[in-house]
Amino acid sequence: MDWNPKPLDPADVTVHRRGKGKPLVLIHCLGMDWHFWDVLEPLTDRFELITYSLPGHHDTPLPKGQYGEAELTEQLRALMQREGIARASIAGISMGGSTAQHFAGTYPDMVERVILCDCTPRYTDEMRANWPVRAALARQNGVASLIPMLEKVFFTQASLDENGPDVRYVKESWASCSGEGYALACEMLAMVDAQPQARRMQMPTLIMLGSNEGQAFKDAAGWMNENIPGSQGIVEVPQAGHASVRERPDFAIEQFRRFLG
Repeated sequence: MDWNPKPLDPADVTVHRRGKGKPLVLIHCLGMDWHFWDVLEPLTDRFELITYSLPGHHDTPLPKGQYGEAELTEQLRALMQREGIARASIAGISMGGSTAQHFAGTYPDMVERVILCDCTPRYTDEMRANWPVRAALARQNGVASLIPMLEKVFFTQASLDENGPDVRYVKESWASCSGEGYALACEMLAMVDAQPQARRMQMPTLIMLGSNEGQAFKDAAGWMNENIPGSQGIVEVPQAGHASVRERPDFAIEQFRRFLG
């Protein structure tokens, strides 16, 4: 895969803020958008939820070309400065969790606490090799063509059978996601390596993952717990897949409240 990342323009991004209290920046996963975090609305009684869509997702236009975790980190720094947020807690899931680690290790003075959900600082070599393949499929056939494969990773079979509003939101987001936006994000994930930054994270950090996560993500959670100096341990979300926060929002909200204080 050719790799030529370019800076991201923060002017392209609309930041959505709701609630009052301590700022909590939320970074969504591949193929979703800022609405992924709507399930955390009950937290607005004590926190200001700060959300935005990643490049080429929903209300953020396609970037000029490829980007990596360093470009996402610089974009987030610029967004926080633009919004007058000197310091915040950060939570990210999957792609958002990889970004959160890179950001927290790069700009620790801007980060109060970190919640890492269903993520890894670096994918296994096998998974890294597969990301360009998925990027090509998204470009050729659209993200909707990937739903039969993705849904089994994101949710337990029980939730898929129920097909409730959270499952439907995720499927609808995939169906409407830009193929090019998804593909560029896949290429970013093929290259991401936030392990050096993770080792510099002294701030309190909570690691969460669904009980039905794949072994690679369970191994990654173990690595993060052992190598992030500020790790407060691992919390397993019961009866949940890769989209643990969206599949079991009540449990997630309880954990967020307990950890963030």
